[in-house]
Amino acid sequence: MNSGHLKIDKTWSLFLDRDGVINKRIVGGYVCSWDQFEFLPGVLDAFKILAGNFNRIFVVSNQQGVGKGLMTDNEVSALHSQMLEEIVKAKGNITKTYYCPAIDKDNSIMRKPNIGMALKARKEFPGINFKQSIMVGDSISDMIFGKRLKMKTVLLSNDIALIRKGADVIDFVFDNLLSFSQSLTFTTSIQTIQGDLPPVHQFTSSPHSQNPLTK
Repeated sequence: MNSGHLKIDKTWSLFLDRDGVINKRIVGGYVCSWDQFEFLPGVLDAFKILAGNFNRIFVVSNQQGVGKGLMTDNEVSALHSQMLEEIVKAKGNITKTYYCPAIDKDNSIMRKPNIGMALKARKEFPGINFKQSIMVGDSISDMIFGKRLKMKTVLLSNDIALIRKGADVIDFVFDNLLSFSQSLTFTTSIQTIQGDLPPVHQFTSSPHSQNPLTK
């Protein structure tokens, strides 16, 4: 895992998983409609901060509930439109949302940890530099997706076993999207991500506190 600070500027791009990062995950099920969608605590505040720190913000999400016939593409698109509307109301933004409807056994290039959604994003937004991008997710699959593209990776979790399991593909660890966003501190035009990196520790950040384990 990373043991230092990561300096970024406004040219960087941010990639976010959806379920478990933006909204509450339904364990053993799928968020099929807006009625089932619930923002995680602090997420709307996080988006307001993130919009001021990243040039582009993308959502990349596996949604195999479509492939299983539990929801339609139109229903997913409608949900994402409502999600974006609420984020914009909170003064945040999403440049574009991508999702893969394929089921796991199809091994689609678009399904994380495969990198198809990111390649599609770069085709549509040629200014993306994956080496100047961050992937934020709550699963090892998300971390592998980011590492395959040479991105920096941020795991949102306080599950020590999961952190240890993914230590080779995790750069930074935070409890949630808000704590990640609050770790972006300004030094002229440079921001620094301060995250707790050893897998046996958990980091809590504030604009005025620094993790003593970073250097």
